[in-house]
Amino acid sequence: MSDPSPTTPPIASPGRRDDVAYIAPMATFLGFNYIGSTWPALYPFAYAIKTVVVAILLWMFWKHYTRVRWNFWWLGVIVGIVGVFQWVGMQLLLQKYFEFFRPGEGGFVPPDSINTPGLLIGFYVIRIVGASLVVPVMEELFWRDYLWRSIAAPNNFKLVPVGYRDGMAMLCVAGAFAFVHGNWWLTSIPWALMIAGLLWYTRSLGACIVAHGVTNLLLAGYVLYTRDWSFW
Repeated sequence: MSDPSPTTPPIASPGRRDDVAYIAPMATFLGFNYIGSTWPALYPFAYAIKTVVVAILLWMFWKHYTRVRWNFWWLGVIVGIVGVFQWVGMQLLLQKYFEFFRPGEGGFVPPDSINTPGLLIGFYVIRIVGASLVVPVMEELFWRDYLWRSIAAPNNFKLVPVGYRDGMAMLCVAGAFAFVHGNWWLTSIPWALMIAGLLWYTRSLGACIVAHGVTNLLLAGYVLYTRDWSFW
């Protein structure tokens, strides 16, 4: 695919930026992640609240976001399927040979922590909905819309298009994405680079959202089938 953008970003001029619209959902998400990981007993409540609050924030700020194009959504499906094999396969391989990448003790195990069947099913539903619908929209808007373009054009991210071909932005976003995934960082980097390649080729944020959602949905299926809760 030809690249209609210039080889270097245009000179940015100061202007109004909608930083809060992109940062607030991600900050909320990470804040509740910290609560759930620090106090495992609060994990299901933190996840449910996080999902609802982030969804509300996305709805409130939607007019501030770049319009999402859904072209090449089908390629997003393919990349998402490949992505779950990469994520699970690579992490299992790392856990097998390196102690550092093995999950620690005391993680949240839903069947052991939620004794009421109805509440357990409800948690599974909110966990799947959050991971496959809310998180992909929130993360792709932040990582590959806002942060990517902010690195390419620091003074005004809106002066470069979504999917602008910038190697530094691609690497920095992949590194930041890996950083927030803790000791899953080595698995996270190839996945992030794969999504970056999808964005680079298609210029479609919608395709990246689809890929992210498909990977997370299939990962949920893997977790529920194998009961390997470390992947959640």
